[in-house]
Amino acid sequence: MATIKDVAAKAGVALGTASRVLSGSSQTSADSRARVLAAAAELGYVAHGPARSLRRARTDVLGLLVSDIRNPFFSELAHAAEQEARRHGFTVLLANANEDAEQADAYLRTFAGQRVDGLLFSPQENISPQLTSTLASGMPLVFLNRTVEGVDAPLYGTDNAQGVQQVLSWLESRGHRGVAFIGGPPTISTGAERRAAYVAGRAAHGISTDDRLLDAGDFLAGGAAQAMGRVIDRGVPFTAVFGANGQTTLGAVRALRERLGAEQAARIEVVSFDDLDWFEFASPPISAVRNDASAIGRLGVRGLIDLLAGRPAVGQRIATTFTDRALRANG
Repeated sequence: MATIKDVAAKAGVALGTASRVLSGSSQTSADSRARVLAAAAELGYVAHGPARSLRRARTDVLGLLVSDIRNPFFSELAHAAEQEARRHGFTVLLANANEDAEQADAYLRTFAGQRVDGLLFSPQENISPQLTSTLASGMPLVFLNRTVEGVDAPLYGTDNAQGVQQVLSWLESRGHRGVAFIGGPPTISTGAERRAAYVAGRAAHGISTDDRLLDAGDFLAGGAAQAMGRVIDRGVPFTAVFGANGQTTLGAVRALRERLGAEQAARIEVVSFDDLDWFEFASPPISAVRNDASAIGRLGVRGLIDLLAGRPAVGQRIATTFTDRALRANG
């Protein structure tokens, strides 16, 4: 088992510096912090090492690390997971990665030191040294709505292919050919899956295959607004916009209004993968794929409890529904 002395030696810093970094102190340089954290991840260091030797002593505590607690999807998921865990006698420690891989790794280290029995995790990107360390520790883990290529862990998440197919059918029924697609990061599984399903299916639904209409943000409103702006700047006409999640759709709508003005923006139909409460009040109203975030949270907890009990856990893709608000607007 790696010690803090091992981490300090590998990072080439003093023991006190390593201690301050690993305790979360801000009284260290950015360079020292990066070196210590990299060394800790590579060595599989876990704070409060003696607790790790007690791993088999159950604490009845589960860790839940979500991607962005501001996203209503993850808020709903977290609430359902917490309630389901309570039904089974578990307490949940909730952490927010804020769509930041480094922040996610920091919480993985924290959970390792807090003796949680298992982890419910919505990852930010491809596998990191810290996730490798977490897996190597033997901690039971399930993925929620996002997965990591090459990691054998149950996934409880949205059926992205089904949801995109619902959007494509809706776009075709509305007569759209020029469609701007604003996606998420290709390093996040949901971003990659939704873009792949859209690109593979667009031609069959009569939608333009001009890749200048494709762009990607960071699954946050700010990055999506920048991506929408890049599509507008390319000058390829479009009559509809497809946002790959709720925050992306918000950013796209904001950019349309800022760049085109409210009157012209209102002529462009918007459809979203994720449904937010305000969509029905937009002009025109925004149609959307609805994910069952509550079901994902509940099933994820049940799957993790199965793993803790030594039973196999089989991941599930949860069906989506589609809310067509264009019918209401025209009705």
